[in-house]
Amino acid sequence: MKFNRGDSIEVVDMGRGFLGSFYDGTIISCVGKAYIVVFRTLVEADNSGFLREFVKADKIRPKPADVFVTGFDLEEKVDVFANDGWWVGHIASKIRESEYLVHFDSTNQDIIYPFANIRVHQDWDTANEVWVYTCS
Repeated sequence: MKFNRGDSIEVVDMGRGFLGSFYDGTIISCVGKAYIVVFRTLVEADNSGFLREFVKADKIRPKPADVFVTGFDLEEKVDVFANDGWWVGHIASKIRESEYLVHFDSTNQDIIYPFANIRVHQDWDTANEVWVYTCS
């Protein structure tokens, strides 16, 4: 997929401790088979501004469309916004009307999050360039 300057995207981080997490950003420019991305939540080490990096095209996907929901089901696969990025987990239980216990297979942790920090999980189908929603 080709991205253009100004496109809202997400960048996957496959580094140790960050496996499969995604970070919001904007395309600044194209440089060969990579892009310069400015992140919306990650800052430079010296706190001089938002982090800018060269990112290979295969590490970028478009930002998923917002999906309106009023709640989540037990075992539903979700994305949780935490530590400046989106992390894949699944609903372990509903704590209150506005809080859920989310289990993360990657770390084997259960953490409580407010409803506002959870979104419907969608997978990017690169072959067809569409978002795919799967219930679990």
